[in-house]
Amino acid sequence: MMVKSTLTSPIKEYLLAFADDEHLMGQQHTEWIGIAPFLEEDMAFASIGQDELGHASMLYSLVLGDSSEIDGFVFNRKPEEWRSCQLVESNHREWEEALMRHWCYDMAEDLRWELFRKSSHPELVSISERALKEEAYHRRHAEALVENLLSVPSSKSRLMEALEKIIPEVLDLFSPMPGEEDAISSEVVSGKYCDMFPVWRTRLENRFGVLDPDLFTGIDDVTRTRRHSDFDVLFNRIREVFLLDPEATW
Repeated sequence: MMVKSTLTSPIKEYLLAFADDEHLMGQQHTEWIGIAPFLEEDMAFASIGQDELGHASMLYSLVLGDSSEIDGFVFNRKPEEWRSCQLVESNHREWEEALMRHWCYDMAEDLRWELFRKSSHPELVSISERALKEEAYHRRHAEALVENLLSVPSSKSRLMEALEKIIPEVLDLFSPMPGEEDAISSEVVSGKYCDMFPVWRTRLENRFGVLDPDLFTGIDDVTRTRRHSDFDVLFNRIREVFLLDPEATW
């Protein structure tokens, strides 16, 4: 019988990076409600955003050990206490950039969840199985929309330009996370996330063609401690409702 692994402080820090990515990606998606180019994308981005926020909540619950503390924890932290990546912190206000971020993130996210499929922590196995089912829908949505738009020369040009802008931020998504070595040694995850980058790049170039190698200058080693210049604006925006009454149960 497998012994359930203990979520030590380093492992919780590792899970926190994933939770923060999911939370901010969900927040970014929800901000397209009512302003996406057409109604179907209003609904799709809202639905995907809700899924990502749900994934974040499940991970935060494991980190905190108490789901009732999530709102206070998320919205009262200082910027330097976040472990999110540049990709989910940056404000991409043009639709083609938001779409390419969606494609890039979701083509990377399932690879991340796969590392938990055989976790020594049963709750993480359960969470990953649920998340992977939802991620299948996210990828289908991104793929179908991108495939249609790539068939139109003017749309393809806009997407490719947006993609080149997004890729450096995707590299940060695969950057080392604090606590990863502990998570691997405890079999909470089955390997390093950065080792999945070649799989993601193959997906990218199968869809968009071989890209300029200079776009892939290497994965940084800042371990999620550097905030994007857009972070403060985003953080203040998503805290507005919470700060109306921090003691309320929303």
